[in-house]
Amino acid sequence: MKFVLFVEGHTESNAIGLFIKRWLDPQLESPVSIMTIRFNGYGELIKDVNKRTLMILNNPKSGDDVIAVISLLDFYGPSFPYPNNINTTHERCLWAKQYIESIVTHGKFKHFFAVHEIEAWLLSSPEIFPSEIRRNIPKQSPETINSDKPPKALLRELYRKHTGHNYKETVDGPNLFARLNPITAYNKCPNLKAMLDEMLKLAQK
Repeated sequence: MKFVLFVEGHTESNAIGLFIKRWLDPQLESPVSIMTIRFNGYGELIKDVNKRTLMILNNPKSGDDVIAVISLLDFYGPSFPYPNNINTTHERCLWAKQYIESIVTHGKFKHFFAVHEIEAWLLSSPEIFPSEIRRNIPKQSPETINSDKPPKALLRELYRKHTGHNYKETVDGPNLFARLNPITAYNKCPNLKAMLDEMLKLAQK
């Protein structure tokens, strides 16, 4: 059995499936597979999400082996037609989640956001970073590092300032995720927790 994970970037496609699997498998009687499919940005994902989901789940050869199709986007970046009374991050995440899920005409599809980017999960564990970076990571809840200076921009600034070289998303990201304890990120990132709890519940069924 497997999950199919729709993502929008190289870090997600290279590292997130394995990261999620390290949290899920110890809690299951049998391990699950996670097949990651990368889209070219959030625009393509939203445009094609229904077609690609139905193509996978309606496939007579492999659809029955899919627990669910999960799409994951950074909350920072996409723009949605929010109603005027929807203002907080929590409200907008819930609204946008329902908006994307309403596009897909299949019950085995779920959408989640990384708030505000998946790099927030890395920032939950300062100990995985070089010491000169670790000392300068803000002491705040990772998911509150928001659109004013989102997690990836913060890491780029810290790396340039304190190491003299850039944070390389496609190299540093996967290496850091390999060192990240998923339980730590789960405990410090409520939106990640919600996604992992839902995936565990679906896998246990």
